[in-house]
Amino acid sequence: MSERLAARSGDRAWFGHPKGLMVLFLTEMWEIFSFYGMRALLVYYMTKQLLMSQQQASMVYGLYTAFVYFTPIFGGAISDRWLGRRKAVILGGSIMAVGHFMMASEALLYPALAVIALGNGFFLPSLPSQIKGLYPPGDPRTGSAYSVYYVGINLGAFLAPLICGTLGELYGWHWGFGAAGIGMMIGLGVYILGRRHLPPEPSRAERLGAGAGGDRPPEGLLRRFLLLGGIAAAVVVFRIPYGQGGNTLALWIDQAVDRRVGLGELAIPATWFQSFDPLLVLLLTPILVTWWTRAAARKRDLSPLTKMVTGAALMAVAFLLLAGICALADGARVSWIWAALFILVFTTAELFILPVGLGLFGRLAPAGMGATTIALWFFASFLGNLLAGVIGTLWGVIGHELFFLLLAILAGGASSILLLFDRPARLIDHSFCRDAGPDPVTIQQEASA
Repeated sequence: MSERLAARSGDRAWFGHPKGLMVLFLTEMWEIFSFYGMRALLVYYMTKQLLMSQQQASMVYGLYTAFVYFTPIFGGAISDRWLGRRKAVILGGSIMAVGHFMMASEALLYPALAVIALGNGFFLPSLPSQIKGLYPPGDPRTGSAYSVYYVGINLGAFLAPLICGTLGELYGWHWGFGAAGIGMMIGLGVYILGRRHLPPEPSRAERLGAGAGGDRPPEGLLRRFLLLGGIAAAVVVFRIPYGQGGNTLALWIDQAVDRRVGLGELAIPATWFQSFDPLLVLLLTPILVTWWTRAAARKRDLSPLTKMVTGAALMAVAFLLLAGICALADGARVSWIWAALFILVFTTAELFILPVGLGLFGRLAPAGMGATTIALWFFASFLGNLLAGVIGTLWGVIGHELFFLLLAILAGGASSILLLFDRPARLIDHSFCRDAGPDPVTIQQEASA
């Protein structure tokens, strides 16, 4: 056992992490490229090409982005119990690619969205649930692995509006949707070619045994899932303002932001603003990871829930800023610099909550239930995005400043709810990590030996 732990701890071929993380990183990058590439065009496509009303487009967008995170509940369970994670990723990715290409037909809009959501159900929980298996228990690199993985998500999200958005706006919507489908196929190719670097797939008997028997006392599992369920409920509330990124915020940037650069008539395409958030993720993540790593070495690191509380509070600040800008503008267009400042605070808030929460759910996942537990995290995204679509219908009913003030109140409420779970999370996380295996010092000593 010591030799195997040492070998896995010493596999530092990719920025100090196993090669398998690179495979998962690139696979997710291209999958997110396809998802965000299509999403960057969706609201504009429905309102400008299909001539839908803003309320109808908001509801379609909200339902689609919600069900993208609903189907993983079933896909994760099927992956854990029957298919296995590798087959689930390949099946889900193939279905999603078909859905993206279906978007090229106006008549197939709703079936295409349904097919993408279905494929995502198999793909989404099965990919990140493989991260934990790349590291031995207690490996200190595990926490930062999820932040590195989140960079891959945002690299794809950064490139998508620039490529798919530009193709859609300048050459036709269907060119942008087609580029999204090609991105999904590239991601599948990366995963299939790099599968030898991924953790071994448990047999069906092992998966069923782990899921049925469990490796911990039932009451311990119950406490853990109650905690995760409470955190997920708070994330639902957080997702309502966060989910406006490709919906009402995209409309605000298109309608209320002066996107001209300099004194000329050159204007920044509206879809490009959706690349600013992931670009900031790429720039800010190394800074935050370094800060948190150094704080952890001094035993002064913030707990996961404290980070998430901070993230939700910063989101409230971001929307308060936007409400103030709209009130002062009094109907006039505002400089794109204000939009960029808002996105900076918005992105910082995102980094304090989303990758941290994903890592917490991944770390506390019981044996044999990795994809199912990750699916619980995405279930919060389902409900949050569904409610985000409903709240988005108020955009044309109340003033913009009141709308953004409402979002600030919701984000502040999410921060307060998360604060209630901080102490229970510290106790359960400490107990789980203590029982999970050797501590980081032991791992490093075995690696050195």
